[in-house]
Amino acid sequence: MSSLKLAVLAATALVSWSVAPASALTMKECGETYRTAKEGGTLNGMDWAAFRKEKCATSLAEGVSAETAKTAQQPKDEASPASAPTVAPAGVTFPTTLAAEFKTEKPAKARMKTCLQGYHGNKEAGTLNGLRWIQKGGGYYSLCNARLKAES
Repeated sequence: MSSLKLAVLAATALVSWSVAPASALTMKECGETYRTAKEGGTLNGMDWAAFRKEKCATSLAEGVSAETAKTAQQPKDEASPASAPTVAPAGVTFPTTLAAEFKTEKPAKARMKTCLQGYHGNKEAGTLNGLRWIQKGGGYYSLCNARLKAES
C-alpha cells in the first residue's frame, strides 16, 4: 500500500515539475521573440523548435488550453428549427394530473403514459404547432413530464 502512495506522489511531482510557469509566453509572443532574435543574429544556431523549448517555456497543456479557449470564443450557431422551445407553443395543453388508469404504474411510467395520451389528444386536435414528442432542447414529453413532476 505504501509503495502505491509513493508511486502516486512521484507521479504528481513529475507532472507538477513539467508544467510551464505562469509567466510562459504565448505562441504569438514567442514567434515575435524568435523573429527578433533571428533578425538580431542572436539565435546561435538554434532552430524554431529548440528556441521555443528553451525560451518560451510552452507545454502541451498550454497548447491544449489555448485551443480550448479559441473554440470557446467562437460564436454559437443560432438555434436550429429542429430545436424545441423551452416553453410550449400557444395552444398546446398538458395534463395536470396523472390519468386514473395509470395510478397503479410506477410514477415515471404513469407520467409517460399520461403525457402520451395528452400528446395524442393535441395531435388529433392539431394544436401541437410544430412541437414533437421528443426533440432536441425538450419536446412535448419533456415539458409534460416536468409539469407532472411539479404537481406530485
